[in-house]
Amino acid sequence: MFYDKQLYKKLFSIVTPIAFQYLMASLVTASDAFMLGFLDQDSLAASSLAGQIAFVFSLFYGAFIFGCNVLAAQYWGKKDEETVSRVLAITMRYSLLTGLIFTLGTALLPEQIMRLFTSDSALISAGGKYLRAVSLSYILTGFTQAYFGIMKVCDRAKLSSAIGSSAVIVNIILNGVMIFGLGAFPSMGITGAALATVAARVFEAVLVLIAAAKRKCPPLRINNMLNPDDSALVRDYWKYTIPILINQIGWGGGVTMYSVIMGHLGSDATAANSIAGIVRSMIASLCWGIASGVGILLGGMLGRNEIEKARKAGGSFVRFSIVIGAASGLVILAVTPLVLNVIKLEPQAQHYLKYMMMMAAYYIIGNSLNSTIISGIFPSGGDTRFGMICDVVTLWIVVVPLGLLGAFVLKLPVLAVAFILTLDEFVKIPAVYRHYMKYRWLSNITKDNEHTELAESARA
Repeated sequence: MFYDKQLYKKLFSIVTPIAFQYLMASLVTASDAFMLGFLDQDSLAASSLAGQIAFVFSLFYGAFIFGCNVLAAQYWGKKDEETVSRVLAITMRYSLLTGLIFTLGTALLPEQIMRLFTSDSALISAGGKYLRAVSLSYILTGFTQAYFGIMKVCDRAKLSSAIGSSAVIVNIILNGVMIFGLGAFPSMGITGAALATVAARVFEAVLVLIAAAKRKCPPLRINNMLNPDDSALVRDYWKYTIPILINQIGWGGGVTMYSVIMGHLGSDATAANSIAGIVRSMIASLCWGIASGVGILLGGMLGRNEIEKARKAGGSFVRFSIVIGAASGLVILAVTPLVLNVIKLEPQAQHYLKYMMMMAAYYIIGNSLNSTIISGIFPSGGDTRFGMICDVVTLWIVVVPLGLLGAFVLKLPVLAVAFILTLDEFVKIPAVYRHYMKYRWLSNITKDNEHTELAESARA
């Protein structure tokens, strides 16, 4: 069994700040739910549904950043910093453009957007207020997240984590101040939660600009962003980004459909599903951080043509992800009594939440394994197409149709529908592992690579 102590030491030097940043981001959602839950269950449920817009937006900028990391990790491993800077400019262009579209859409059509998620008039009204108030945050998020992505590749993960975590702390403090009306601020309820998010994004953007001015990260050259002069690099970028974007939209659209299904099953189901999802996301922060770290490490190896070392490291990371997933599931079970005592929902919602937490405990095992392989190992060598096919087929051919059938045709109980919606990670494991063992991901995708024969021999 391959085990390299120095490799894992380096992995966790990358993973720790990334996972912490994921955790802190989850805490914002958790604080929204916790504080709004003190007001009323409708505010909690409405903010959860409205928050799906931010999730959908994250699918787009996540794909752009993912494509950036596929290229940038290998070029950084090759010590080609100029190309890394150009990749950042390409990424920023599309991230800002998409952020602008979401900002305009939520500012102008908030209630219409909420109707996509629920038919409950109270939830539509409250969610519409939230979306209009939070609209500016999307374009700001597009800017900061593009920079965070490149920082992680360029050995500045601690800096991105420090900035992101500081913004989270500001967000949580302002949540309390604006939701409940502390000091000179009036009580604004769900609108206060949205405005706190915007203020935190402004704070975050200012810190990123300061870091960039002090050259703590690769420079963003405006000319490269507005007038790209490297058509070959742009083609490479889209070659790896388009499959990821399709994958993100396909996977994210499926996950959003989960919220649509639960949203149409009533406020109790929506509130319980929201809390279970928040807890699962918080615990899964380490799993997602490991996937990001694995992709960066293996990408650097492949960029340096360390093909055999990457192959052995990949196998070790796969086994490690299963251990982390099982441990994460045990943590979810351990915190379930605490969650049930702290979060006060209606009795029916409380009953749903108890069993949804149990479902989250086994779901996270498959999520840990699949995220490490699909989001970490495969993209490290430019293999972004398989994840697209696997996720889209699993969700849209299997799980979403079964969920719709169970909820609206067979009229199954809420918990039975929730169980169906946790099947996706396990349905795709056999196909994912079989593809992993073909070793097509062992590839150096940088230009002027003279050692592709090493990759071919390693695959053989």
